[in-house]
Amino acid sequence: MSDGPNLDERYVKGFPVSWEQFHRDSRALAWRLSGKGPFEAIVAITRGGLVPAAIAARELDVRNIETVCVASYDYGRQGGMNVIKPVSQALAETKGEGLLIVDDLVDTGKTARVVRDMLPRAHFATVYAKPAGVPLVDTFITEVSQDTWIYLPWDMALQFAPPLKDGAA
Repeated sequence: MSDGPNLDERYVKGFPVSWEQFHRDSRALAWRLSGKGPFEAIVAITRGGLVPAAIAARELDVRNIETVCVASYDYGRQGGMNVIKPVSQALAETKGEGLLIVDDLVDTGKTARVVRDMLPRAHFATVYAKPAGVPLVDTFITEVSQDTWIYLPWDMALQFAPPLKDGAA
């Protein structure tokens, strides 16, 4: 994977996701969640959880949307956990009761663990999940292997791709 970000050596496969596919998968997540509510609020894990949280909020008719800001990635390299912005005090006091946490993916589960510790009673949903993170979420749509880097649409641009015969990966 020489054309992408400087990825950890553990990522040997790539899984590119278009805007259309991400929207379909996010709507599928909302559909799967529709019988698990009602939810009083959605907590989006930024930045990746913002888009699927907006789609879930529309589909589930939830107007109260909160964010929790946790940084762990720097274009392909997972680092330490940094809680930039916790959830509001009012939501924290509920321990997550009646809340839906949404993120784009769960990888190693480090981010999920931090947020799960803040809101242990919340329902945790992601669009994509890797095996190490699956035990930390309640609902997800697509599982991908642990050694796969998911190229999300906001990290990509359209560009020429050489044919396989010319050495393209």
